[in-house]
Amino acid sequence: MSSTQGTGGMLDAGTRLTTERDEQVTVKSLLGFGGQGEVYEVDTPGGPAALKWYFPQLADVHRWRILEALVDRAWGDDRFLWPRTIVADPSRESFGYVMDLRPKRFHDLPALLRRDKAVAAATPRSLITTALNTVEAYKTLHEQGIAYRDISWGNVFFDPDNGDVLVCDNDNAVVEGESAGIEGTMNFMAPELVRRDQGVKPGIQTDLHSLAVLLFYLLMNHHPFDGALELRIHCLDEKAQRKLYGTEPVFVYDPVRTANRPVPGEQDTVIATWGVLPQVLRDLFIKTFTEGLTRPGERARESEWRDALSAVRDAIVPCATCGKENMTQPDGAAPECWKCRRPVDLPMRLELTAGKGKRRPQRHIRLNRGAELYPHHLQEDPERHDFGTPIGEVTPHPTTPGRFGLTNRSARPWRVRRADGSQLEVPPGRTAALRPGLLLELGDGAEAVVRER
Repeated sequence: MSSTQGTGGMLDAGTRLTTERDEQVTVKSLLGFGGQGEVYEVDTPGGPAALKWYFPQLADVHRWRILEALVDRAWGDDRFLWPRTIVADPSRESFGYVMDLRPKRFHDLPALLRRDKAVAAATPRSLITTALNTVEAYKTLHEQGIAYRDISWGNVFFDPDNGDVLVCDNDNAVVEGESAGIEGTMNFMAPELVRRDQGVKPGIQTDLHSLAVLLFYLLMNHHPFDGALELRIHCLDEKAQRKLYGTEPVFVYDPVRTANRPVPGEQDTVIATWGVLPQVLRDLFIKTFTEGLTRPGERARESEWRDALSAVRDAIVPCATCGKENMTQPDGAAPECWKCRRPVDLPMRLELTAGKGKRRPQRHIRLNRGAELYPHHLQEDPERHDFGTPIGEVTPHPTTPGRFGLTNRSARPWRVRRADGSQLEVPPGRTAALRPGLLLELGDGAEAVVRER
């Protein structure tokens, strides 16, 4: 939604409306507008809320039925500003719906490209967390057979401090195979939708392309197809966009087709950010924006993005020289700091094997000072990453500089076996000294060993 000031929209301040639940809402002010309608702050019996009010030409029976289904679903996920109840006013020949009000700590993703002061607190860790939370939010929808259909930078808001996300405009989310009357935003749409291929409709497979574009914008501050070919276009009209994003899309870092590489001096941001992106993420972008352009089934799935983003978050290392955070390949060699260009000194890592089942994934956690373990580290297939309450934390030795331990922040004891074969118990609140070869039993079948690098 585009921001605006004042109350000069379709609804005047003070207008009273009635919801389907027979509750009164009072319009306070216009918050913004978009392609489907306007959003207002309203007073409700339960406190302040937001009201999306449709333009009359879009307020049809089909839209009403979509809203009814969404409200009946009563989605309780706190990452979504889900429709709570419908509001109608026959005298105005339109209707809308009430949803929770977006807290001020959440900002739109274009603020990153604008380098707004409001998002200056964003760090590699918070951006990777934003990407991870975004992927898991859409994964939750898709697992219920719901396609969002318009994933774009206008529909996701994030907290630059911790990476929390909110997904809005959920009135476009309908069950796979049904129509929502919207195909998406041009530069986020899958090529087959841009080309208007016969029989192709927006759905979960096209969502996966849009999601990858969104992640590329978030981490690269750039569109994946805007390279040298885009700079040669004198007028980026609809015809030119259909060629760039639909009929002849070329990924800027396609390993084979190099005609669309970013241009130094003109597109330096994407050149720099791609240069420091860990290979595990590069591989997913390359897969989605090469093979996935013509074969939708080859696009990276949400679970692949989740696992890769989680691994990269666990491998973020501060530079010992300048203090800036650096993303590193989870089990790879030390990179060069993106800021001061000095080699990053990699700390010891925890090689953790999770769960009790057949899958038992292995995770690599860099043991920087302040690094934390969370409940999801012990799970084979975590439904959602929760960074609220750690179960372990890397802490400095109280008297010996440069030595660290892993403090048990959980509610149950750990078992530890040293390299010499001796064993001990680490109760909650106590610390195990970190040395290469140390073996830990963390509970729930999770086992870990400390590695040198």
